[in-house]
Amino acid sequence: MDTLLLARLQFATTTSIHFLFVVVTLGLVTLLVGLQTAWFLTGNPKWERLTRFWGQLYVINYVLGIASGIVMEFQFGLNWSGLSRYVGNVFGAPLAIETLVAFFLESTFLGMWIFGWHRLRRGVHLALLCGVALTAYASAFWIMVANAWLQHPVGYQVRDGIAHLTDFSALLTNPTLGMAFGHVVAASLLTGGMLMAAVSAGHLLRRTPDFLLFRTSLRIGLVVSALSISLVQGFGFAQFGPVGQVQPAKFGGGPERDAQIAEWTAQFGPGDYTPPTLASVGLGFMILIGFGLGCLWLLLPLLWRDLIIRWRFPLWLLLLALPLPFGTVILGWLAREVGRQPWVAYGLLPTERAVSAVPAGVMLASLIGFSLLLGALAVTNWVLLARAAARGAADPALGRPPAPEADDTPRQPVLA
Repeated sequence: MDTLLLARLQFATTTSIHFLFVVVTLGLVTLLVGLQTAWFLTGNPKWERLTRFWGQLYVINYVLGIASGIVMEFQFGLNWSGLSRYVGNVFGAPLAIETLVAFFLESTFLGMWIFGWHRLRRGVHLALLCGVALTAYASAFWIMVANAWLQHPVGYQVRDGIAHLTDFSALLTNPTLGMAFGHVVAASLLTGGMLMAAVSAGHLLRRTPDFLLFRTSLRIGLVVSALSISLVQGFGFAQFGPVGQVQPAKFGGGPERDAQIAEWTAQFGPGDYTPPTLASVGLGFMILIGFGLGCLWLLLPLLWRDLIIRWRFPLWLLLLALPLPFGTVILGWLAREVGRQPWVAYGLLPTERAVSAVPAGVMLASLIGFSLLLGALAVTNWVLLARAAARGAADPALGRPPAPEADDTPRQPVLA
């Protein structure tokens, strides 16, 4: 057994599972802000019921997603001590900011929003949800800042064998950051919109009592999904320009790649510096699924006069297409990360020098343990989401008005 391979498999497993929680969180919180804003502006109880229903699904996913993210933090120190030691002064800065934003601000705003129903003014309550959304996007941004630095190290200087941060602004202007962050946000909106459309389609197929309510959420989810897939495609293809400039060995060829490989061979010794085939395979399948999801635009005309609701076939298509955005985001993440190999920090730190000196047996045990743990969290999340979604929007637990307190005052008997 190879310790390096096991460590890479472990990180790929935990990152992929955690990323599934992330895209649902980012997508749903954006839709929630829209729903609660509509309730605040119109006062229509329909929007309140939709906010409570989708908010309950969001809270379930967020709580279990936090648990899955904690595992990743430990791996940097346990499995990748070479990475922490060599580039921790640079890579750790955006991660520390993300931790403060996600675990303190975002969680605080969300807790106040959950327990603030019927206790806070509606404007304050909406502002808390907006705070949750902004901090969620800030958390994703700082994670992408850290990842972009691994893709293209900038703003650093190596002293005594350790990389030191010399220009913080260079992290924010990294050429691999902007389009990648936009791509992740668009993919999250696509996933959240597809989840809303698919769950609504399921209720419309069952002809539940909340038919009119889920007709509204179907329209919202479908429109958001169609707009988002166009953004996903645009941000995705736009990244090929920066990738070709700063990572010539990733998906391209030509004299730039040959010159880069020759430079690495002189610095680090002979080796295979071309990315594995898996990166190109994942990229190809991601592009195919992305073009397939572009057909969502064909369903938009069916919303006119409720044709999509009268015909059951489009509703079944939406329901069966729900796994596609999740598969797409995993393939995209693998293409981005595997395409960086054999580097942890591109052109700076080889993967084999970043892994910890841990026995293969211990690494295998942790791989199995973490995979079972995160797999259980993912299955639990989807079971809870499916049950909460199937119950409908009649009276979700989130935002339920408090029951009136019983009057325990002793009463005097009435004499005849």
